[in-house]
Amino acid sequence: MGRTALIVIDMLNTYEHEDAEVLVRSVREVLPGVGRLLERARDAQAPVVYVNDNFGLWRSHHGEILEAALAGRYSDLVEPIAPGEDALFVVKARHSAFFETPLGYLLGQLGVQRLVLCGQVTEQCVLYSALDAHIRHLDVIVAVDAVAAIDRGLAEAALRMMERNMAAELRPSGEITFADAPSG
Repeated sequence: MGRTALIVIDMLNTYEHEDAEVLVRSVREVLPGVGRLLERARDAQAPVVYVNDNFGLWRSHHGEILEAALAGRYSDLVEPIAPGEDALFVVKARHSAFFETPLGYLLGQLGVQRLVLCGQVTEQCVLYSALDAHIRHLDVIVAVDAVAAIDRGLAEAALRMMERNMAAELRPSGEITFADAPSG
């Protein structure tokens, strides 16, 4: 049996970029789902890993990233899902949560076989993270009501690709549990 981990992608955001206004609307819609997943994972004592862009600040660490997001115009989107001081945190510089990060090693150390993905942006970072998880033989669940999008059409296509090409399960957050996954 392998463990299930919740991967929270890029939710610590200052929203100071192109397409931010469109993304903010989508994040408002999915924030309750992300909160629900965090609560369920923590209640089940499942690993929760925040994986976040470094905003191009190569000296940054999770505290600095969180402070910048909380100081931003949309801190109300960050506060409800902010990681605690003891949270597992991986800083990334590109789209995938795995690309040149220690995430794969961390998940192996934790005995994780199944990932629940939530966060932003469905048609970019969530898609590429799902692909990299799939090629690492990890089972993937995408919480469809806990992933934000900039382009709804592309997001729908990305979800279909994850389901069809990467064997990802697409489920609402309320149907996701963090029980151990069967070994594959």
